[in-house]
Amino acid sequence: MRKLIIMLFIFIINYSFAQTKQFIYEYISIPDSTQKKNSHSEIMVLNIDKEQSEYFSYRKFVSDSTIQSEIKDGSYFLKPPAPPQKRSTIIPRLRIIKKNNSSTIEYITPISETDYVVHQNIDLKWKLHPEYLSVLDYKAQKATIEFAGRKWIAWFTKDIPFQDGPYKFQGLPGLIVKIEDESKSHQFELKGIKNLNENFVYPDNSNNVKITIPHAKFIKAFKENRKYPAIALKKRFPNAEHAEMIKNIEKNMMEELKKDNNIIEIDLIK
Repeated sequence: MRKLIIMLFIFIINYSFAQTKQFIYEYISIPDSTQKKNSHSEIMVLNIDKEQSEYFSYRKFVSDSTIQSEIKDGSYFLKPPAPPQKRSTIIPRLRIIKKNNSSTIEYITPISETDYVVHQNIDLKWKLHPEYLSVLDYKAQKATIEFAGRKWIAWFTKDIPFQDGPYKFQGLPGLIVKIEDESKSHQFELKGIKNLNENFVYPDNSNNVKITIPHAKFIKAFKENRKYPAIALKKRFPNAEHAEMIKNIEKNMMEELKKDNNIIEIDLIK
């Protein structure tokens, strides 16, 4: 009888985690290191199924889903162009896919008019510590690591048996429920968990050119864009009559980039 109860318990646990689990994180960041009181909050989603996980902005997902629906019913092309967004309303566009039992991740991110599909091998060397705290009533253990130019403090729970977490973080013996860098410029904390009964497919409405490249080549493209943010505009409008307009746009873009000096992978701009 005891053996039957144990087998039933294992079946229930396996069935519970066989479907897609959706983990909701609050992500708080400080984009400008000279304005530490000005933080930005975003809801991020980590979907995990039996084959992979997918991490993305909830606002971006809602926006993309709405656009996809409007394209299908024909109303999208009848709408006037959206006004330019203020910096505080810009939605994170990075999407990260991690395959189970693989150290290679895939992330999709736009630069100018190109969507880069980037493959990156990540081997995180975590250090575990005998310290604990509670997050959403889960007992979480401390772990630390240096990654992308920052020192990170993470808290993971073995009660949720996924070796995953927000952003590119993974590889601990349980789900990362909280993680922040030492300067508290970037903080993630688990706020909720849902079950998804349907197969999840992220809507793709981008008309950008898609290029698949390794991480090393993406770094070069990223740095080039930081140095010359209006290069795509200059190629699209090569005539001298547009030179002054593009010059002003580039000036504004450079000013915005100066304020975006505290990115999560800080080693990319050092």
